[in-house]
Amino acid sequence: MGKTLFHKIWDEHVIHEREDGNVLLYIDRHLTHDLHHRLFPLIKAQGLSVKEPDKLFGVPDHSVPTTAKTVDDIPEGEMRDTVVGLQKAADEYGFHHFGMTDDRHGIVHVVGPEQGITLPGITLVCGDSHTSTHGALGCIAFGIGSTEVQHVLATQTLWQRKPKTMRITVTGSLGFGVSGKDVILAVIRAIGAAGGTGYAIEYAGSAIDGMSMEGRMTLCNMTIEAGARFGLIAPDDKTITYCKGRPFAPTGAKWEQAEVYWRGLVSDTDAAFDHEITLDGDEIAPMVTWGNSPQWALPVTETVPDPARESDPLVQADMQASLDYMELKPGMALSEIKIDTVFIGACTNSRIEDLRAAAAVAKGRKAKTRTLVVPGSGLVKKQAEAEGLDTIFLEAGMEWREPGCSMCIALNGDMLAPGERAASTSNRNFRGRQGQGSRTHLLSPAMAAAAAVTGHLSDVRDLMKEERS
Repeated sequence: MGKTLFHKIWDEHVIHEREDGNVLLYIDRHLTHDLHHRLFPLIKAQGLSVKEPDKLFGVPDHSVPTTAKTVDDIPEGEMRDTVVGLQKAADEYGFHHFGMTDDRHGIVHVVGPEQGITLPGITLVCGDSHTSTHGALGCIAFGIGSTEVQHVLATQTLWQRKPKTMRITVTGSLGFGVSGKDVILAVIRAIGAAGGTGYAIEYAGSAIDGMSMEGRMTLCNMTIEAGARFGLIAPDDKTITYCKGRPFAPTGAKWEQAEVYWRGLVSDTDAAFDHEITLDGDEIAPMVTWGNSPQWALPVTETVPDPARESDPLVQADMQASLDYMELKPGMALSEIKIDTVFIGACTNSRIEDLRAAAAVAKGRKAKTRTLVVPGSGLVKKQAEAEGLDTIFLEAGMEWREPGCSMCIALNGDMLAPGERAASTSNRNFRGRQGQGSRTHLLSPAMAAAAAVTGHLSDVRDLMKEERS
């Protein structure tokens, strides 16, 4: 029997397998961000050090205010301490560090692929659940906890149990105004927020083939929201073109060897998956969430669902609790929901393609609500400014910020006030995620920009009728 893509990479990295099925994996590359800075003194106290500093990459992002250009711009206290702490660890142990004054700095899951740190066929970890993002390049990438982070720092290895495998095939092609964000929201709606638990999910099909690398990263980014730690896509010509020439990618003869290996990283035709799901990409519409889980998502053309029509009493109670918190009524058109703040950014949707999509909607229009546009890295910011996207946003009355996680996690000064409602391109709409008492609707960058210029959730296809024709 043939092997899946996941098994091909996994098996190449197994150092030892125990009788209980747990395996010791070699970790090729390790990403760390500012919230991990306290782990370095912990390993030092145990008499340990960073095993392979050349394979460790540090990026301050979670605690960085998007109004700050340097560490000195950060108010004294915990936010500054995390950023300074990571820099001190990099100075002590000699690992790669992209500080705030480095154009390469930004959100860790944007910087990794951008710098060629993320490559097909590798194992990559980070103490952040959205590390699944990197699987879009055809690698095994997953988030780990603090204890596991320390283990990788000290040994460059990690004990893991092999998951089951699931393939989600998205057929057809995506229509106008439909992006990777809409696809993953449709997937999570179909299988549920726990549907991928215990699985590594491989995405395949013509709709996936047609996606850009940015779209694929968005798709894999939110795989964790379906319960799966691993999301990956087989590398193809787009992947290889994307990787070529990036700073930490191989060069010369090593590149040629790598390319040959990468082109073999596909699931064999006779490989067996533990579970298979198929979605029709032609049927996917621009999506928005209405509740407090990414699984509570619907096409923007639909209405708020009625919990009374749900037969499962537990699901019914969950739906009703979400509606109560979100202050929504069954039967209300999603397009009637008014928005207080729009956030375009996060590791899900802050790449150049995302900003271009938002700018296309914002161009020549005025925002009717507070809108934050936050690029995913310093390099994305420079490219957007070179293309004049910042001017479009500013002329529309939107705020153009410095790179960082921003309102996605509300640890850095960017947050909603209690009761405020946001249209957000981030990945989680949990209660309080964007500020205590905040209410979040997840959607794509184009849909977020549409909400900004109309003041309510809107179908971007209607707003952009001329562009569709």
